[in-house]
Amino acid sequence: MTTKITRTYYPKPDEVTHDWYVVDASGQILGRLAAKIATVLMGKHKPAYTPGVDMGDFVVVINAARIRVTGRKLEDKKYYRHSGYPGGIHETSLKDMLRTHPERAIELAVKGMLPKNRLGRKMLKRLKVYAGPQHPHEAQQPKPLEVD
Repeated sequence: MTTKITRTYYPKPDEVTHDWYVVDASGQILGRLAAKIATVLMGKHKPAYTPGVDMGDFVVVINAARIRVTGRKLEDKKYYRHSGYPGGIHETSLKDMLRTHPERAIELAVKGMLPKNRLGRKMLKRLKVYAGPQHPHEAQQPKPLEVD
């Protein structure tokens, strides 16, 4: 009796195509939007997804200043960064971040959902976030990405 040997398909990095998607963040909830964006950046929406290969697509987010959050997160959610010096910790609330740098709130939310290795850092470079409705990536002809 002969057995048929089946081989698992493993995509080569040069076989992978990276599409462009545009997401309108106005009225979207921050965490749910970030989860959908992270899925597309990792490539989990593709049938040939492989964890060790960078299968993800580019994502352009517009209207980042118009995101929503639930509950009391505008006042209660804090972002921390440290300068490296003693006593150099800085705290920023989500409300202040949305007022000064609304792109960073989405970038940090998506960054926390990506792998913490060199592949995750490469995926994060494909995320382009803009506070307003304009973006300079029209030449790539991004397709609209539906977020539930």
